[in-house]
Amino acid sequence: MMKLRFAEPEHLVDINNIESLKGIREENGNIVIGAMTSENALISSALLQKKCPILPEAARLIADPQVRNRGTIGGDIAHGDPANDHPAIMMALEANFTLVGPNGSRQVAANDFYLGTFHTLLEADEILTEIRIAPQSPNTGASYQKLKRKTGDFATAAAAAVIEMSGETCQKVRIALTNLGPTALRASDAEAVLTGQVITDELIDQAAQKAMDICDPAEDLRGDAEYKTHMGGEMTRRAIRTAVKRAKE
Repeated sequence: MMKLRFAEPEHLVDINNIESLKGIREENGNIVIGAMTSENALISSALLQKKCPILPEAARLIADPQVRNRGTIGGDIAHGDPANDHPAIMMALEANFTLVGPNGSRQVAANDFYLGTFHTLLEADEILTEIRIAPQSPNTGASYQKLKRKTGDFATAAAAAVIEMSGETCQKVRIALTNLGPTALRASDAEAVLTGQVITDELIDQAAQKAMDICDPAEDLRGDAEYKTHMGGEMTRRAIRTAVKRAKE
């Protein structure tokens, strides 16, 4: 925020050495991730690789090794940048955030956290301390598909899908989009197309179109709005197909 001149704080507080804000653990079946946990820690976590592999998979696509070594999951989430990768993934995982301030702590769902570009429910006197992810049901697959111009770049368009299957039928699905609007977008209408249905290529195309319908990307060097919207549909298709395949494995 300071680099972009969006904020000019009078004081800075370094929280890097607060060990309680770091780490990945399992608690009552939930996965709990400290906000100061680095992207590299997500990648190397045996717990996440086993129980929430979409997070290590996505972390490998973020920026470059130097950024992944210093950048944290909490920073990516709390920044409120629609181009960041974790917000859409958190929506698809139906994660909850713990926010702590002088009046105590509160839980906020990822779906409710983002209000606009660089604008979240986080108050000026609060910090994000941890991320909580409920256990996934058996026969659940997840995928994050990201298109970018070059290694280390933000997404031109990306989609996260988490799908629970029962045989050939989709029992539950969550789809969210990156860098295709003023915030990460939950594609509820796309989810409705697939829920309770036998997944076919035709239904996947319909879901992708529903995802495209909510896209409102800004034009920049990565492409115009039409191109980004089209690629948002394509990333949605790929994420759904991959998630369904993994759910059946």
